[in-house]
Parts: sequence; structure tokens; C-alpha cells
Amino acid sequence: MKGMASPSQPSGQGPLPSIAYRFPRYLSRQFSRILDRYQPSETTVLLGTAILVGALTGLASVAFIKMIAWVFRLGYVDLPNLIPQIGRGWLIIIPTLGALIAGPILAYIVPEARASGIPAVMESLALRGGQIRARVAIFKLPLTALTIGSGGSAGREGPIVQVGSTLGSVIAQLLRLSENRTRNLLACGAAAGISAAFNAPIAGVAFALEELGGELGLGMLGNVVISSVVATIVSAALTGGGETLVIPLQRLAEPSAILFYVLLGAIAGLWGVVYIKAFYAVSNLFDNRWRRLPPWVRPATGALILGLIGFIYPAFLVWRGYDPGLVNYGLPVAENIPAIYGSGFAFLEQALHSPLPLQLAAILLVLKLAGTSLTLGSGSAGGLFAPSLFMGAMLGTIVGHLVEQIYPANIIDPAAFALAGMAGVLTGAVRAPLTSMLIVFELTNDYAFILPLMATTIVSAIVAHRLHPESIYTLRLALRGIRLRHGRDVDVLDSVLVNDIMGEAPPLVQRDMTLRQLQRYFHETHHHGTLVVDKDGLLAGIVTLQDLGRAMNIGLDLERTEVGSIMTKTLLTAFPDESIGAALQRMAVRDVGRLPVVDRRNPRKILGIVRRSDIVRAYRYGILHRDDLEDRANQFLISRREGGTEFVELVVKQGCVADGKQVCQLHLPPETLLTTRRHGDQLNLLHGDHVLEKGDIILALSEPQYVEQLRALFEEEADSPVEPP
Repeated sequence: MKGMASPSQPSGQGPLPSIAYRFPRYLSRQFSRILDRYQPSETTVLLGTAILVGALTGLASVAFIKMIAWVFRLGYVDLPNLIPQIGRGWLIIIPTLGALIAGPILAYIVPEARASGIPAVMESLALRGGQIRARVAIFKLPLTALTIGSGGSAGREGPIVQVGSTLGSVIAQLLRLSENRTRNLLACGAAAGISAAFNAPIAGVAFALEELGGELGLGMLGNVVISSVVATIVSAALTGGGETLVIPLQRLAEPSAILFYVLLGAIAGLWGVVYIKAFYAVSNLFDNRWRRLPPWVRPATGALILGLIGFIYPAFLVWRGYDPGLVNYGLPVAENIPAIYGSGFAFLEQALHSPLPLQLAAILLVLKLAGTSLTLGSGSAGGLFAPSLFMGAMLGTIVGHLVEQIYPANIIDPAAFALAGMAGVLTGAVRAPLTSMLIVFELTNDYAFILPLMATTIVSAIVAHRLHPESIYTLRLALRGIRLRHGRDVDVLDSVLVNDIMGEAPPLVQRDMTLRQLQRYFHETHHHGTLVVDKDGLLAGIVTLQDLGRAMNIGLDLERTEVGSIMTKTLLTAFPDESIGAALQRMAVRDVGRLPVVDRRNPRKILGIVRRSDIVRAYRYGILHRDDLEDRANQFLISRREGGTEFVELVVKQGCVADGKQVCQLHLPPETLLTTRRHGDQLNLLHGDHVLEKGDIILALSEPQYVEQLRALFEEEADSPVEPP
């Protein structure tokens, strides 16, 4: 079955591959027979699957907590008791050992389980119809439990989101549901993951809307809500709640203090960007500069450095005069885990009840940033949510202490700023302000604190987006050429021209038509809007059913009033040679449902129309063409791997051989493939009938010995002698 195992896998490679391939197919057939036999209603199927996904995700969350606790007890209780002579040295050994065990599995079996996993979910939702391999759910939790339980600086929220999404995807595949249903169940699993982790069902729904596209109708949204609530109930019933945070209630004591929360939001947004850059800088360090390290060793390297930091900094702080109990220094190690290890929630709760000294909060802020970047940037499995909340609390504490110097001590509480900072830094990193605000709100259950939360998160989102458009999740996809907006890859839309998918017979009416005739026209055609042309057939405006309704409400004479008197004369248009992505942005600004396509040389000459429904068709068209290009490129690279095929960037010079020619008319050298063209802001996949123009940037694949011959086509004058291949 697609998404579960490759149908081409031979059955004679041993019993395990055979079972792994056949068992999901067997289950799928059995479920399909049950559905065919009893024929439940669509509502029953959707409700039942949403409940199932929520319940399984809640159970997975509980099992995850127990795995982390077991790894922690084994590493920091049992082993130190067995060999007590090592003392605090276990703080270095245990994180490294955990990463050494998980490293080979992450490197060679389930590489998509590395780091948070949420980017992999977003990619699956946008590009693969929500299909995820089942083994992700099997390996993700144990591998993340090894990371967190052994002391790796990470959270469990991202991994449980990935596992919940995988469960939803696998159930949809087993039941052979449509792509829309699969995407919906994936969103149900993601919402259930956040709900189970934080005991915050509303925040779970908000996360599915903000991070996974938000393309949910009322019925689909209902499924996400149900799944989220069920996961919360199951998790809370078995564990007593989500993350064990008991947070004191906070209130805005002075209305003017809201200005300081605005300031905190700006600083939190800036720190969110610092978080993103630091994380990817360390990832780049391990993936590129330290690429000679075997992939399975890299997580252990990051864990070793983290262990050294965790071993040294508490001793340094005690030497500087801090109380050993405050900085977790001493023995036994199980009771003195450094604050930057794991999710840090135990220490975070302590900090919220009794604000930390300014200098200590600043030190832990920087060290948590370094620890998380080392843990996840080196390739270990774990989430980014909890570190964001920890750093937000430290940052808020710092700002609270500074503000306390300005305002009276009985008005400003640094703990309140720590709480708002949690939402602010999370927003700056993941760009989900509603989710961030609701997580903290549901943790406190204090409505009076909602205004500071709103001020902090909104300002943080604005500042972070201005400084760095991509979130910590979408940047990983953007670096691979996948840019998501509302759950769709906008680079795909940028590769499709308006001319490729526009309707060539738009509805038209004459501007001198009466409103009574327009009323009959709308009734007969069921259109909600139509273009208006003059007697020469040129574009004059647009009129909608709403325009007609307003005219009737104010009592205009339908028999005598002409369409030209109520139509909209200033309207947005599109050109056939621009990308659908550009047209979509223009539609979003004014929230219009259709754009007339006009001639660039004569903006009143109508060539066609683009509707919202065409955008979906364009997206599928772009996906098919990109997949086709990838297949062609991969086949080319595989067949020529021994020859050292290389990418070549070419610019079409004026008057060169390629200028003004179709791709199929070029005498390309052997073993050469033209892949993409960038013309201004447009990116297109090249096909034989595409005409190359001056200034086009072409990306080609070619054998090294043919590169100069290929360049000649794009640089030499057309009348220059060019040897045919």
C-alpha cells in the first residue's frame, strides 16, 4: 500500500520484510471489507477515526512519559548506584551513551525521526497528501525517550505531534480513505499530540490550524476538536495531566504595565530569531564542516559537548557564590540534574514560583540555547517546544528584573514576565501566536492574564517575521527548496504560469444590460460574479451577486438601471505570463475569488479568468511537473553517476544561439538536461515548447566534458559557428 511499503519489494528477502509488507495490506483489506459490509455513514467513519486517533495519541503520550522516566532512572539512579565512584561524571557519560545508542537508528533506519519531526509532518501534508511511513511512530518515541531521559536538551511535544500525525496517516491509509480525509486525520493526530503533551485541547486545535495549513471546513474542524479532546481525556486520566507545571496565577496589576509586555514581546521575537539562527548554525556545523564524522557519531558528539557543559557550569556557579541547591550542584546526580538537561520543566516550575537572580537567568538562557542547538542540531530526536518555553521564562525573568528597577516592587512581578516570555519566545521561534498564547493560558487558567499574553505574542510574531520570515520549522523545508504558505508549497505555485490553468471562456455581460436581465443571467447560470465588457468587447469592470443585492436593497429600478452603474470599475487583473503564486498573493490582498486575465500590452483585452478552484488545480499540476522533473533528474544522475555529472548555471545572453529559441530547437550536447528556468521572480520547469529569453537563468545537468559546448549555446552570438553535437 502506498505510504506503507514499496509494492515492488520482493517477498523472498526473508520473513521480516515479507511480513512488514503483507501485514498492512492484510489489515487494509479487512478494514475495507468491514466498511463495505456495514456501510456506515460518512459522519460515523470520520467521528470514529477521529476518536481512535485521539485515544491512540493519548496512550502514546502516556507510554512516552513512562519511557522517559525509565531511561532517566536507569541512567541517573541505577547506574550511579552500581558504580558510585564516577560521581558527577555520569552527567557526561549518560547523555553520550544515550546518543550512541540512538545514533545508528536515526542515521540509517528512520532519518525522518531526527530533531522535532514537525517539519516532516508539514512536508508530508503539503507534498504527499498526508502519507507517512508507519515505522516513524514505532521508532520516534523510544529514540526521543533516549534523548530526553539521558539528559538531552529537548522536549517531548514535537515528537508526540509527529507520532500522532503518523497514527492518523496510517489509519487513513489502512482504511483507504481519500487524500482529504488522510490530511484531516493527520491534522487530528497533530492536534491530539499538543493536547496530550500540555493538557491543552484548545491549543492543540490552534496548532493544527496555524502550523498545518488551516484548510479545514466546519466538519473537518470538528474532527480535529474531537480528537484533541479525547487525547486530553486519555492522557489526563492516566497521568493526571500533561506537562507537570503548576503555575501561580498572574494578573495585570497596573494597566500602564502593558507597555512593558510590548517591550518583552519585541525582545522575545528577537530572541526567537537568535534561537533559529543558532540551531541552524550548529546543524550546518555538523552537516558540513564536520561531515567527515560518521552520521551515527554526530549525535554522540553533540551530547558529549552538552555533558561537559552540564558538568562544568554548576561547579562554576557554586564557585561564584551561588547556593548549590539553586544551581543543582552535588550528589546524588538524580537529584541534581543540570537545569539545561531534558525539558527543564521541573526547574522552570521552581523559577516561576520563586524568580531567579538576574545573572543566573541570563546564564541559563544562553546555556539552554547552546544545549538545545547541540542536542538537536547534531541529529538527535527531540522537540523544540519545551526549550522555547524554558528560554522564554528565563528571558521574561531578566526583563522583569529590569522593569522592576523602574516600577515599584509591589506592581511588577518578574514571575509574570517569565510566564509571558514563555509565549513570546515560542511565538518568535515557531510563528504560531495563537497556539503559544493558548498553551500558557491553559496552563494558568487565568483569564485576567490574557491581555499581557496577547500583547507579548502579537508583538513577538511581528518582530520575528520582519527579522526572519521563516520559522524554525519551515526554514528546514525552505533550505531544501520547499516554501510553505497555508500548508502549500508556494515554490510549486511559482513554477506554474497563469496561462497553464486559466479558464479561457470567462462569463461576460454587456455594460448596457439591465439589472433585470442580470438577475435572470445569475439565476440561469448560477454564477456569483461576471466580467463586464463594453460594446467593443473590452474589459470595463466586474459585477457580483452582492452588487445586485445591494442595488435591490436601495430600491434601484431593475428594468431601467444598467449594469455599468453598479459594477466595480477598478479591479485586479492577472497576466498570462506571470506565476500563479503571484496571482494568488494579489487575490489574498483583496480577498477576491476571481481574477480576469488580460493582455499585458492591452490591459483591457480579456484572455481568460483565474478562480480559487484553479489554484488547487495549479498546485496539483505543479506537483506533478516537479515530481516528473525529479524523476528525470534522478534517472539521469543514476545512469551517469560514474561520469561525475554536475549542475551548471547558465544565463541567456542577448543574441546568443539559445535566445528566442524553444528548448526542443536547441542542439544540446549529449548527456545534457535543462531542468529549470528563472525569469525575473518566476521559476519554471523547462519543457520542449518553452521559449528561452534574454536574461533567463537556466539550471542544467551535464557531463563535465560537454559543459563548455553547452555554455557556447548561451554565450556566443547566433551567427558564430557552433559545432553540432
